[in-house]
Amino acid sequence: MALSAAAARVWGPSRGLGRASLLLLQRLGARGVASSVSTCGPEESSLSRIKKHHRRQQQEFSSLDDKPRFPGASAEFADKLEFIQPNVISGIPIYRVMDRQGQIINPSEDPQLPQQEVLKFYKSMTLLNTMDRILYESQRQGRISFYMTNYGEEGTHVGSAAALDNTDLVFGQYREAGVLMYRGYPLELFMDQCYGNMNDPGKGRQMPVHYGCRERHFVTISSPLATQIPQAVGAAYAAKRANDNRIVICYFGEGAASEGDAHAGFNFAATLECPIIFFCRNNGYAISTPTSEQYRGDGIAARGPGYGIMSIRVDGNDVFAVYNATKEARRRAVAENQPFLIEAMTYRIGHHSTSDDSSAYRSVDEVNYWDKQDHPISRLRHYLLSRGWWDEEQEKAWRKQSRKKVMEAFEQAERKLKPSPNLLFSDVYQEMPSQLRKQQESLARHLQTYGEHYPLDHFQK
Repeated sequence: MALSAAAARVWGPSRGLGRASLLLLQRLGARGVASSVSTCGPEESSLSRIKKHHRRQQQEFSSLDDKPRFPGASAEFADKLEFIQPNVISGIPIYRVMDRQGQIINPSEDPQLPQQEVLKFYKSMTLLNTMDRILYESQRQGRISFYMTNYGEEGTHVGSAAALDNTDLVFGQYREAGVLMYRGYPLELFMDQCYGNMNDPGKGRQMPVHYGCRERHFVTISSPLATQIPQAVGAAYAAKRANDNRIVICYFGEGAASEGDAHAGFNFAATLECPIIFFCRNNGYAISTPTSEQYRGDGIAARGPGYGIMSIRVDGNDVFAVYNATKEARRRAVAENQPFLIEAMTYRIGHHSTSDDSSAYRSVDEVNYWDKQDHPISRLRHYLLSRGWWDEEQEKAWRKQSRKKVMEAFEQAERKLKPSPNLLFSDVYQEMPSQLRKQQESLARHLQTYGEHYPLDHFQK
């Protein structure tokens, strides 16, 4: 007690001893005091030792306290109040390989693809464009119920599809028909699906453009926006656990990135370290909502680092830039088991769908610029022409040939019967429940009584 009182007199009441010094005093006890007396006197010597020990402990604690130990972030302390500013002025750079005239900017970034592969790029993109024009017009004529074109975004489809392995699983949104086309999906099946005829793999149950193909590892498209994002992450996690040595690629637009499903998908992919590529087609509009009204940050790629996801922004109208970015992302996703985010900057030249009139919210001049001055197909054509791999005669012949192929598939699909009405009730339950069976029997009775009022001869028996 005397020692404590003496220490208090030396340090003063405002500084106190602290827990560590009090423990030291207890350990010193009478023995420590006795040893001190033999040298310089009991009070002065003991207090001097205690003060030295206290200072040493303060130094140790201070060095530890200089580094944050919060479990939720990895950072340093700052002694100046400063908010992080969104970098929307200069922004994340846009990676590209070709300029608008099809000239390679940096030779070291040229993927050096062989002529036949580049020609496959071009023919896939132009065939998709031709199919879009014919099916769009067929909807306007009332021959199919709905359609969505891919005008202006062909480079994002083909460039990414070419960089994937054929076994990689694809989750599309609704504007990725070029990915399926590049994988060899027949024109006949595109047409069958849009017409919902007897050869439609979906048996006429889906809206047009909701394609799917198990053999080509393309998951059937669903209408609800962004639902494919967390589903794709789950598939990627399963592939990782199975050690399948493949990735999942998930396509979506910048509008879908505003959905909560996008947040959930990004976060799960990062924390579970899933081999997945999030491929965002930033085409400027979410139906009629421009990007200026969708977000205030620097696009979609800027969100990746916040989730711990490697991210890049590319020129989506440059098929080689898309190819290079997707190929490298795929290689690293497999090797490192981590997600990647690619934001492909492009422009939706067509209406959102046949249910939309985009002239109500954007100008003709705006659309014409992208159609005439910065189109992915014309950019690749310039490249081919400069290499001597393509000429005007080949262009005319291919356009004629591709249109003929599309029209033949179109006419065949239109002549085919519709699926049997009985298929309304199949493929949901392994054993049909009683209430569904009653509905099936009710429909059969109705058609038997009033069948003459329905075009049943257009349906498969």
